[in-house]
Amino acid sequence: MSFDVIVVGEGIAGLAAARDCARAGLRTGTVEQMMFGGLVTSINELIDWPGEGGESCSGSDLAANWITEAADAGVESLGGQATGLEAADSGLLLHTDAGTHAARCLIVASGAARRPLGIPGEHAYVDRGLSHCADCDGPLVKGADVVVVGGGDSALQEAAVLAHYARTVHVVHRGSAFRARPAVRAVFEQAFAGREGALSIHWHSTVTAIEGEDGIEAVQVAGPGGIARLQARAVYPCVGLVPNSAWTGLPVDAAGAIRVDERLATPMPGVYAIGAVRAGHGGRLVDAVADAARAAGAVKEALQC
Repeated sequence: MSFDVIVVGEGIAGLAAARDCARAGLRTGTVEQMMFGGLVTSINELIDWPGEGGESCSGSDLAANWITEAADAGVESLGGQATGLEAADSGLLLHTDAGTHAARCLIVASGAARRPLGIPGEHAYVDRGLSHCADCDGPLVKGADVVVVGGGDSALQEAAVLAHYARTVHVVHRGSAFRARPAVRAVFEQAFAGREGALSIHWHSTVTAIEGEDGIEAVQVAGPGGIARLQARAVYPCVGLVPNSAWTGLPVDAAGAIRVDERLATPMPGVYAIGAVRAGHGGRLVDAVADAARAAGAVKEALQC
């Protein structure tokens, strides 16, 4: 089966790009190995992204609306996991674990995965206290102490959610100031306002070990004063993302993000990269949507639509 364009990834960037291409009359397919929506589906209240009527919007609601819009526009969801791509006489071939698809253009929107802390034994605590979704399991740590690692948007958003459940939220950050946007910092500060002892910030610090037999019981934190042991029932790593780019074989930067030009085109003709998988991505939802519009426009131009 041949397509005008295939979008790899059904996150927000991928869904927006696929919808726009299909609305332009292009035969459009998507490939997604997991649940549609991507990382945004773990957020119950999106900051700076109001729903209809100005009401707050959840990531899962946004993704559900957009997958519906894409389907209504005629996008065909192919499923499967992308494993490679190559140029062919007819255009491009996308290889997946479910088969090979031909397309005239390809948009890589495979996103990124959460970066691990990189400490020994970390993987053993996944789903046993090590979490990436405060909105999902916040009630499970009610009255307990927890640790959030990081200083960007994700870290402060997780901490703000946990403020409603945990006794004390320890934020461990290797820097001397948070990198989060002002809007996110405002939500974070409001969540802890007037609650003495509910927040403890550890600057210039890193988590070096996690302890516990049946689950997380404590973490070791290395900081200016040496090693401290913090009692904690859960740890929330928010230390960045790892682009899902290895399968493409395309040139990447030092962080593993795909290199693109100003049109979001990769060095392989007909292939574009958008969202968290590409170098220079801004990291916000509005940036993902802007990428999608640019790439869809480039595809329509290339195919003379």
